[in-house]
Amino acid sequence: MFLSVNWTSGNYPERLYRALLLSSTVLTAWDGERLVGLIRVLDDTAMLAQIHYVLVHPAYHGQGIAGHMLELIKEKYRDFLYIEAMPEDKKNVPFYEKHGFSVMEKGVAIQIWHDLEPENEGGPEQSDDRIGERE
Repeated sequence: MFLSVNWTSGNYPERLYRALLLSSTVLTAWDGERLVGLIRVLDDTAMLAQIHYVLVHPAYHGQGIAGHMLELIKEKYRDFLYIEAMPEDKKNVPFYEKHGFSVMEKGVAIQIWHDLEPENEGGPEQSDDRIGERE
């Protein structure tokens, strides 16, 4: 699904699999057997929850799926001091504002991006015994 919205993460299925497994929260939306939406959250268990992915398959855009999932995440983290999101495209800011978020007046997103070779499409490796465990 990540490739359906042209996200680079889809080129790294093994890393993506591990990242999702070790996330604090992964909320998904399904149409029968088809994954159509996903939100991933990383949190510190008390103060900060950061929404890292919000994606919906293009064939399902405009049906309120992302908004519904976002509201569920807001409810889950209602007792946290901060719920943050970092839209990668400024055109998505109004969507977040519609759901009660505001642009950080003095904030700016920063990152380091490593241009890695895409992984094989053979599916996630599961040779690491720690997959699914948290330290």
